[in-house]
Amino acid sequence: MHDFSQVDVFASSPLGGNPVAVVHDADDLSSEQMASFARWTNLSETTFLLAPTRPDADYRLRIFTPGGELPFAGHPTLGSAHAWLEAGGAPRGDHVVQECGAGLVAVRRGDVLAFAAPPLLRSGPADDSTREAIARALRIDVGDIVAAEWVDNGPGWVAAQLRDADAVLALQPDFSAMHDLDLGVVGLRPPGSETAVEVRGFAPELAVPEDPVTGSLNAGIAQWLIGNGTLPSSYVAAQGTVLGRSGRVHVEQDGDVIWVGGATRTTVSGRVDLG
Repeated sequence: MHDFSQVDVFASSPLGGNPVAVVHDADDLSSEQMASFARWTNLSETTFLLAPTRPDADYRLRIFTPGGELPFAGHPTLGSAHAWLEAGGAPRGDHVVQECGAGLVAVRRGDVLAFAAPPLLRSGPADDSTREAIARALRIDVGDIVAAEWVDNGPGWVAAQLRDADAVLALQPDFSAMHDLDLGVVGLRPPGSETAVEVRGFAPELAVPEDPVTGSLNAGIAQWLIGNGTLPSSYVAAQGTVLGRSGRVHVEQDGDVIWVGGATRTTVSGRVDLG
């Protein structure tokens, strides 16, 4: 038996964010046991807290979707850090330091937990063929795409900016046409709105057709759109609206680091038998 937490992440209200299942002290579990449990929970991600292998890390994390393992993901990072701290974890330094497939990720404690956006593994404008594939998947014209950029920090994201938030909310994607695309979409809201942008994230190849709220995607979008001056150095993104969620992602640039954070709360806790 293992201690278990289910943490709602990026929730501005109870049950409004993206839940992550967290299994504590999971060093005795095999990769297949982890993958099987992730398929069983059928959440966007299920994580497993392990002893670190690097002296500068507080814990090691493995992250699974129902379709496979990821080197990094944002809402699992925040939810797992929350569960680790709640279980009595004590960071060695000022920040929690997570070891994962993408390396070391710092998590800042404050009003909300926030992770330091990891370096992009792939960046730069999407080529014409990729833009055409995005348009087909979103059932829109290529001309409706204001810009498209690779913002891959592990999961493989490519992001498309549409004319505004309403265009993002109106999308009715063709998931079968996405093939191997992990696709994010962003649209600006008018100045003075509660949130600066509306975001949606689609990853059907990972068995996550639409993710309620996505930290890694928001991190990549922030690096792209803060970097080119489209967005300010501090803003709040909305995500999950069409799924009945009220996700709020808080983004702040501090020097060379972009911090991506949001509220975290444990909604389920107990013990789990994984055989």
